[in-house]
Order: sequence, then structure tokens, then C-alpha cells
Amino acid sequence: MALSFSCYASLNPQLQHKPITQSNKKCLEKVKNLVRANGVCLNTSSPHESLQKGNWVKLICGASFEDVVDIRNLSLVYTLAGVDCIDCAADGAVINAVNEGIEAARAITPVRRPWVMISVNDHEDLHFRKAQFDPNECPLDCSRPCENVCPANAISMNDTHGVLTERCYGCGRCFPVCPYDKIMEITYIRDAAATAELLKRGDVDAVEIHTSGRHISFFKELWDGLGDSVDCLKLVAVSLPDIGDSTIPAINMMYSVMEGNMSFFNLWQLDGRPMSGDIGRGATREAIAFAVRIAAAKDKPPGFLQLAGGTNAHTVDGLKKHRLFQTTTTSKDKNVHSSSPSSNALIGGVAYGGYARKIVGRTLNSMQALHGHACIEDHPEHLVMALTDALALVGPIKCYPSS
Repeated sequence: MALSFSCYASLNPQLQHKPITQSNKKCLEKVKNLVRANGVCLNTSSPHESLQKGNWVKLICGASFEDVVDIRNLSLVYTLAGVDCIDCAADGAVINAVNEGIEAARAITPVRRPWVMISVNDHEDLHFRKAQFDPNECPLDCSRPCENVCPANAISMNDTHGVLTERCYGCGRCFPVCPYDKIMEITYIRDAAATAELLKRGDVDAVEIHTSGRHISFFKELWDGLGDSVDCLKLVAVSLPDIGDSTIPAINMMYSVMEGNMSFFNLWQLDGRPMSGDIGRGATREAIAFAVRIAAAKDKPPGFLQLAGGTNAHTVDGLKKHRLFQTTTTSKDKNVHSSSPSSNALIGGVAYGGYARKIVGRTLNSMQALHGHACIEDHPEHLVMALTDALALVGPIKCYPSS
């Protein structure tokens, strides 16, 4: 059974900024030059306009990922890379970390501020779970396959807890590899009332509701629980997996629940193969196939379409192959912000999660090994490397010159 969950991650450790050396000044200038060379500073269009153009990019920090130091640095790097939205856990400290990273990026060089989004769920969902086990019960001669397979470095047999809860984002790869079946799955449901309070803080722009699409009653219960907190939002996204022929009827029913109180834009996140983007080329095929089918559906409700689940460096090529990349269509959109016919991209954009964290995480891990918990801008040689990787991912959608 899933538990109602409303905890707050530990506060961001006090990160002492290092004195700026001459070498650091030169590296920070390289960072500014990278941003300028790609035209990120010149991007003054709103995230909504990015959805219309089909060049929207969202960073998914993870609905269950709560390592506030990593989240701060990820938010800084991807803000400099020009993402339109940063999606994070519905947790006060995590939201603070995202906003701190955004403002630290904007202090380095003037870039547009991305929207901040929090993720909640209406019932049990893969994105809202943690692994847990007692390391004292593990045989001493165990080869530790769980530690080797974890993409988040969330398992440490040297730690008394086994699983570093704040780093675990519920990918589930450790469950089947444990030779002694010691790892438990802990699932939870974000509390609607607590989420409503977070939305009213004034530093959150959007909410994403994760749903199976099979139980409209769960969706309606969560929506009703959010109440008028959604009135202050710019965007409401609904993330759902491919449920075959039931997908379009499900999103039509969910739209009917929301449309009585829509002072925001709405988006359907097509979660092709959840939490698999860091695996390889094949992982993105299900996301592309899902997008192809939904984009072609004639009876879908209004709302932007965005890919997720299995997205990585191969996703744009897949969209181009199926002629979905920045292909526009003119339609009568019933969205309250667009009551007249408009020309929008068939696919609004792409959300990157595990793969985006992986490519920048290599640099963050290297920095942490040398300097411990640190602000990445205090070690700009690492920031240059992380930003280069982030731009390589974001650039093909944003059509940056270097891409």
C-alpha cells in the first residue's frame, strides 16, 4: 500500500564560497563565452513561446530525488544552457535548491529564468518510490550488484542506511539484481494539501501530476485537493504512460476534470519508457512511438505534447525521422490563453531526466571527489565541462549555433 507522504529534505548544507582567483576568473569568462556563443543570452522568448515553437526543453531533477546540493548545481548548469523548465520534488528544501541554482546562474551572466515545476502523484507511481534495505543483513561475501547498478550512486555499503534516501529516485534497477532478495520498495503519495501550500509560496510556476490514467477518481481527488492553489500557476502538466487504446479517452476525461478551472496552459507529458533515458539508443524508441500515435490522434483534447521517459541524445534524431521535430500544425485550441486559431508545433518539446543528470553528474561527482560538497561556480573549470555537456543535449532542440 502506498503511504501519504509529506516530508521535507534536509536544508542545503552551508556551502562556503571560495575566494575568486585569477584562474577562476578566466574559467568563468569561458562559461560566459559558451553562453554567448550559443545565443542563450539572446533567448528572450517565454517558456510558453518555446512550447509553441517546439523547442521547449525541461530538466527533470526527479520526483523523488532530494539531494539538494546536486539539485542546486544541476539547476545552475541547465539554466545557463537555456532550459525552459526545471521539474523537481514537491519539497520545500528542494524547491529552494532549484531557485538558488537558477539565481546563481543568472548572477554569472544574464539568462532567462526557467519555470520551476513540482511533481505530485494521484496514486502509486514508479517515480514516487524508494529502495530500502538493512546492510547489516547482507552477507559479507556479497558482490554488491545493487551498488554497481545504481545510476544515482544512492547505495553505499559503507553507510549505515545502505540506501542514501535523498539520492534514490526509484529507478528500481537494484530490486531484481539482489541475490538475496533483501531490497524493499517503499512507495508514497504526495499529500495534496501540503502540495497546495507549496504552490502558494510564490516560487513555483507549474505542477505536474503523475497518473496511470486508469483511475479518473484518483485524479479528480487530487485535483479537488489542490483547490484554488492552481490559480497562480502558469502551466499544469499531466504525465501518463502509454495505455494503448485507453490513452485518448483517459486524457479527455482528465481534461474535463481540469477545464472548469483553467487559468493556465496545459501539457500532456508522454512518458514512453519511464526512467530509462540513460540506458541507450533503444530506450527512446518507446517515447517516439508514443508521440507518433498521440500526435496523429484526431480526438485528443487541447494541450501541448511533450516527450519524456527514455529521452536522451538520440531523441531528436528519432523525432526528425518521423517528421515530428518542430513540425507545426494550425488548429482551434480551446485553451483559455489561445481561443483563436494558432500555429503551434505538433510536439512542444522534450523533457530530459536520467540522461541529463548522468552527463552532468559525471562532472559533479568528479568535483565532489576533489572538493566535497561545493558550489560548482566556485570551481569553474568543472562548470565549463558540465555546461559543455548540457549544451550538447539542449542545443539540438534549441538549434544553437554550435549544434
